[in-house]
Amino acid sequence: MPSKTRTPAMKKADNEYQARPEQVKKRVARNKARRHALKAGEVKKGDGKDVHHKKPLDAGGTNSKSNLSIESEKKNRSWRKRRPKMYG
Repeated sequence: MPSKTRTPAMKKADNEYQARPEQVKKRVARNKARRHALKAGEVKKGDGKDVHHKKPLDAGGTNSKSNLSIESEKKNRSWRKRRPKMYG
């Protein structure tokens, strides 16, 4: 079974990827959606819920209330497993 230990080179690559301007922009948009849900009382810190974008930000979706829903963290983060052809 492969080890889950992250080598320094792997950590550096992750940090460089996360610092790319397009990744920063996406992270800012996701955090903004979360802040709006917190303010509206739809989620709480540490509650295991994610703000789900019905139309993904990558596909031109927005942070408008009509494009957002609250899902469990497990369900929201497992969608790639349900659509392996998209992310082969």
